Amino acid sequence: PREDFPPVATTGKPYPGYISLAGGKYFIPPNTSIVLTGYHPPSLRDENSIPRFADRHDARHPEQYDNPMFATELTCWSCRKSYSLTKLMNLCTCGGPLRVEYDLTAVRRHVRRDAITARRGGLWRWRELLPLPKDAEPITLGEGGTPLLRSGRLAESCGVGALHVKDEALNPTGSFKARGMSVAVSIARHLGAQKLAVPSAGNAGGALAAYAAAAGLEAHIFMPHDVPAANRLECELAGAHVTLVDGLISDCGRLVADRAPREGWFDVSTLKEPYRVEGKKTLGYEIAEQLGWTLPDVIVYPTGGGTGLIGMDKAFDELSTLGWLANDRRPRFVAVQSAGCAPVTRAFEQGQPRCTAFENASTKAAGLRVPKPLADFVILEILRRSAGTAISVSDDALLAAARELSRATGICACPEGGACLAATRQLAGSGWIRADERVVIFNTGSGLKYAEVFSSRES
Repeated sequence: PREDFPPVATTGKPYPGYISLAGGKYFIPPNTSIVLTGYHPPSLRDENSIPRFADRHDARHPEQYDNPMFATELTCWSCRKSYSLTKLMNLCTCGGPLRVEYDLTAVRRHVRRDAITARRGGLWRWRELLPLPKDAEPITLGEGGTPLLRSGRLAESCGVGALHVKDEALNPTGSFKARGMSVAVSIARHLGAQKLAVPSAGNAGGALAAYAAAAGLEAHIFMPHDVPAANRLECELAGAHVTLVDGLISDCGRLVADRAPREGWFDVSTLKEPYRVEGKKTLGYEIAEQLGWTLPDVIVYPTGGGTGLIGMDKAFDELSTLGWLANDRRPRFVAVQSAGCAPVTRAFEQGQPRCTAFENASTKAAGLRVPKPLADFVILEILRRSAGTAISVSDDALLAAARELSRATGICACPEGGACLAATRQLAGSGWIRADERVVIFNTGSGLKYAEVFSSRES
């Protein structure tokens, strides 16, 4: 090592030992040298100047140091106005959604990619790229770290070079919503929230109920009256207050927005707070790692509120800035919707910068029944910037494709996962996806939550 990166301790023996740094005693594996990163001139090398581990509960990673976090501020996706991270925030004063900004230069200087991937899997292995201070305990049920499964049979039947399925059904609450709620609930509790509320078409409500229960917080969930029974039941089992609404998720959202100020609820609706997207962006980190730090040619994503699509694009930007990707090639994003609720597809095809509400929205894919996503302008910008597209498929097609996805892979596929497969086949058939391209699709939740849909005569 260079003079300014000296080893400060080594066990020097073929069995484990301990060293003391900054008042703490840390376990050191056998025959391991410890190197503290960062420049510390010899005149300043005393015990008080030695960086400490960022997480007092995980001393296995000496690349971490005493920095509260690398997140720096919130900024508006629309007007770019900035806000502090120290108080609960929903939307910008202009009505736009907020995003978390990071000091990626500092991350690149102090955090090694290989050190992160050497940790146990899961969402919180990416702690330095998440906005929770080091002295705050994350609310975690073991979310993230889901498999990326390659299916040669589906690739051949669709006519693409390779087809991978990210199976989010294996998250603790049976869907990808666990990622966003783990981060959102962690931040909300850290900043003093006591009661949380959300409108939900199903899976977001179940995830909030579970993570609020783990955090010891109240959860108030508003769901359409025809929500799948499994979604309602999991909310009730976790002790959430469930209100069934005669209407769509947009109607549920209006009720939450109206009552939240009076009831003291913090609204964790899709992109009405800035932290669910931070959890969802870990999808992008994981895909990059699972593909050897390369990205696929095409990402086909089932789009309701669009948090995951926005999060992955943000993740790829961050990974590129950090220099952690093997090359600069970026994927084309595809937003998949049901023909019965396709505001993004319609706006994309018409060349519009924003969506208009989709009237009489109806689909058996509950997660796609979002008449007008709040961050529609962000979704559409990503699709166009990435040379992507938006496409809608019929309920018959997505349900048939969900069954095919299950038979071909063993995954318990949901209707939204089926929508991705149906869209991939349609785009490959038209030549938009070429025969040599690598495609990633998503099974966003467990098909078991849709028992009524798959057992009905109509499906």
